Amino acid sequence: MGAICGWLGKGLENSQAVITGMLHAAKGLTQAENSLCTTENSAFGSRNHRDPPSILESEGLYTIIEGFPRWRDPELARLQKDRGPAYALAEGFKRHNKGVLDKLYGAFGLCIFRPKENWALLAIDRVGTQPMAFSLRNGTLVFGSQINQILAHPFITPEIDPQGIYNYLYFHMIPSPGSIYKNIEKLQPGEYLEFNKGKINRQFYWQLSYSEQHQPESTLALQLREELDKSVKICMSDQPTGTFLSGGLDSSTVTGVFQSLSREKTDAFAIGFNAEGFDEMEFARASAKHFAVRLHEYYVTPEDVLNAIPMIAASYDEPFGNASAIPAYYCAKFAREHGITCLLAGDGGDEIFAGNDRYAKQKLFDLYRHMPSILKSAVVEPLAFKLSPLRKLKSYIKQANTPMPERMETYNFLHRSPLEEIFSPDFLMQIEPNDPLRNLTSTYERSNADTLVKKMLFLDQKFTLADNDLRKVNRMCELAGVEVQYPLLQDNMIEFAARIPTNMLMRRLELRSFFRDALKGFLAKETLNKSKHGFGLPFGLWLNDHTQLKEFADTNLQNIRQRGILNKGYINNLIQAHQTGHASYYGVMIWILIMLEQWFQTHSSMAASK
Repeated sequence: MGAICGWLGKGLENSQAVITGMLHAAKGLTQAENSLCTTENSAFGSRNHRDPPSILESEGLYTIIEGFPRWRDPELARLQKDRGPAYALAEGFKRHNKGVLDKLYGAFGLCIFRPKENWALLAIDRVGTQPMAFSLRNGTLVFGSQINQILAHPFITPEIDPQGIYNYLYFHMIPSPGSIYKNIEKLQPGEYLEFNKGKINRQFYWQLSYSEQHQPESTLALQLREELDKSVKICMSDQPTGTFLSGGLDSSTVTGVFQSLSREKTDAFAIGFNAEGFDEMEFARASAKHFAVRLHEYYVTPEDVLNAIPMIAASYDEPFGNASAIPAYYCAKFAREHGITCLLAGDGGDEIFAGNDRYAKQKLFDLYRHMPSILKSAVVEPLAFKLSPLRKLKSYIKQANTPMPERMETYNFLHRSPLEEIFSPDFLMQIEPNDPLRNLTSTYERSNADTLVKKMLFLDQKFTLADNDLRKVNRMCELAGVEVQYPLLQDNMIEFAARIPTNMLMRRLELRSFFRDALKGFLAKETLNKSKHGFGLPFGLWLNDHTQLKEFADTNLQNIRQRGILNKGYINNLIQAHQTGHASYYGVMIWILIMLEQWFQTHSSMAASK
């Protein structure tokens, strides 16, 4: 993976030094090569680990593209093979203008410039694998694959946005299009930005279209196997390649298909925990044995967590609270120590084949919506709200009557207590509490899907994948010096899954029905029968038992008390609830606060701007 950055608008006397500084601000690319270009009113550059980066200039048109772009147009695919992706992009733009984006697929971030016309086009891929952020300051567009690059520009003064902090605490990350800084935004998956003489126009050039393809399930099952082979082949290269292997459906499928296509024995890497209810190594071993791959096991310890937290907080250009970044990092690092430079990850399967628990839960709530109104108003609701033994039914009715997608956030930490009990009065005056729900709703309603499940899939492909899981795995692999590819998120897989009838994806409340049935005989029985888990971190449990980890947590919680964000009483209540209640549940919020405080500390110059 690489990084691109630059600006268009007002010129600078030291343009070359500035663009060089922006390129070097890209984290995770210490051994990368630079390629840059400056004109009277612009500068732009690229930095890349893997291939020598290039910027193409042709008749006043400049193009840069990073990632792993592919073309639907055979001629442009040939030009990329012969003369490089930047050349193919330039030729495609000359022929199709902005329509060139319809010809592209795969993982990419790009920029196209016409400096003399003060015009630029930025875009990222359909899945959001390659990020892009930007800021418009006094008619000048500043952009970068990483926010740190934008902050290196002299026109940009970092100012922490309280709304970004609130959104982080709500989502445990900051979803696009917002960011942690005022006046800096991020592109969303499948979105482009057109800059024309100081003004910005943003549009989605693509979004996934859902349908219900009524074919025999046996036919679709055979097609799934074909699409899996195709997707894994796309991700294969001549690099030493291994796989993440948790023992779940997705990592096992990717590992098995990769092994079937490889000439040599596959190296798979698994993470374990010495904590009851968290260790999944037995499933990784079962899958490794089933496919006859070489399994490498690493057990993460509390000491590993302590060592990694500051480094991981520093590596993200925004606060990031997904605790499974810790095992993802150690798994990638472990692979790199074994000579692996590319890993295949199973991310995406749950979000295209309906594997998350909330899909079943929301289908259950949706049953109430289809109940006859007279039955609800005359019988069910009067009983539920008058008889105290029916409290669970009352809670069910309240949730079922909450509109989607707000209903999915019922158990969000920030909905469990009044905001006045969580945040300081000064902080609350600076934020809009409904902003997260507006962001969720705008994405949810943008889908063309007709079914509840597919609308949730569309939502999760943006918030769970692009904003969270891909950000987690990409950054941790970069930190470990490993490239990562996502076979289940290749365009052919996503488009195929979108056509499978909803009643096949999920039979009643059974998750991943179609996928499981289609791969019977291919996956191990243990894998097919395994419940969803993933690389969860037993932080809440370890916090009770490990003295140094507890002291570290206490210190960070004491520090964040002083930042004027939270009510001090809320942190006291949170600590007490963790000690006397459900350690894993309350440990999540403690982790979120620790990572926020660590981000402030490791980005002290930016934090001071708050």
